[in-house]
Formats: sequence, structure tokens, C-alpha cells
Amino acid sequence: MMILALAVTSVAEAQPTQSDPLQRLMAGNARFMSGKVTHPGQDGARRGEVAKGQAPFAMVLSCADSRVPPEVLFDQGLGDLFVVRVAGNIADSNALGSLEYGAQVLGAKFLMVLGHEYCGAVDAAAKGGKVGGNIDSIIDAIAPAAARAKADPDKTTLLDRAVVENVREVLSVIGKRSPALAGLAAKGSLTIVGARYDLDSGEVTVVKAGR
Repeated sequence: MMILALAVTSVAEAQPTQSDPLQRLMAGNARFMSGKVTHPGQDGARRGEVAKGQAPFAMVLSCADSRVPPEVLFDQGLGDLFVVRVAGNIADSNALGSLEYGAQVLGAKFLMVLGHEYCGAVDAAAKGGKVGGNIDSIIDAIAPAAARAKADPDKTTLLDRAVVENVREVLSVIGKRSPALAGLAAKGSLTIVGARYDLDSGEVTVVKAGR
């Protein structure tokens, strides 16, 4: 699968262009960080336009955490983003099916897997044990990433390492469990990146795909 393997990139380094989905997202995040949001595409005219159909320029697979709304932290408007949200930003069958719809039917050519600082689901997986109910299926999906984070000698906290490893795990799962998305990426029709959102600063940084 063709995954954009970039070094961690600050939003301050991104140059916004309308044709580059990543830079468009990063430019919006820079506005959000600086408090200079423009709230684009949220007026009546845009509402009427997207009521007739949608053509999002990017997809975002993010955590369901109430503090991480992609449209807000990327300063985007109605119809701009096709967002799939689930605790721990895991790629279960429902999430993958939704993303396949976004790419194959709606024509989105960019996908960001967005993890975030202080993720409760990742923290639960890193601590081990079971919570009960359907929550355990989420913890089980994150467990491999948590295990790698525990074995990593990096000086950052275990939770921070696990958040990044979980993003990488999801990128891998997409490649293995979605031939449709992997095929589009292989042909260059879909770019897939991983990223981390910092709750304290508001900054999104792109994560290297490789381990």
C-alpha cells in the first residue's frame, strides 16, 4: 500500500494550496492554533450546495473523543471532510466500509488516520486488563500497538508512544483488511497518512508510517 511516509511535520512548515489535501488541512490547523479560524463553507450558500451532493476533498479516521472534532481543528466547512469516528480511531469493518464508500463512491483521494494525545482508549489498552462489554473489542484492537510501545526505549511517555504506534497499526490494518483502499493507494489514486493531534497545543503533526 502506498502510504505517505513523512517525517513528523509542523503545521508551520506547510504551505497551503487548494490542490494539496494535506497542506489544506495543515493550513486550517494553523488557523485553528493561532485563533484565526475562518469557518469556511458554513454559510447558507454552501449548505444549499452540499444538500445536492457531496464531494469531500479528504477523509479522516479519528477518535470519537469529544475534544477531537476534525472539522473544527482543521477549520473546514460543510462537505469538505468525510469523517469516520470511533474510539481509539481503530479500523474495524464498519470504519473500513465507510472509508471505502468515501473513496470509491464519493471520490475522496486523501485519507488521514488521526490519533491524539491523552487518548483514553489507547491508555486502557496500554494499562492492560479488561473493561467489559463491547469496549473490550476496542482495547483488543489497540493491544498490539500498546505492546510495541512498551518494548520501545523512547524517552516519551508510554501513552504517547502507544498513541503513535496505534496510528501505525491502523495504517497497517487498512493495508491488510481493505483491498479496495490498498488498491487505490497502490495506483496512486489515494494517499494515506497518519497523524497525531496534541490536545494541549492544538497542533497536528504527521507521523512516519514505518516503525
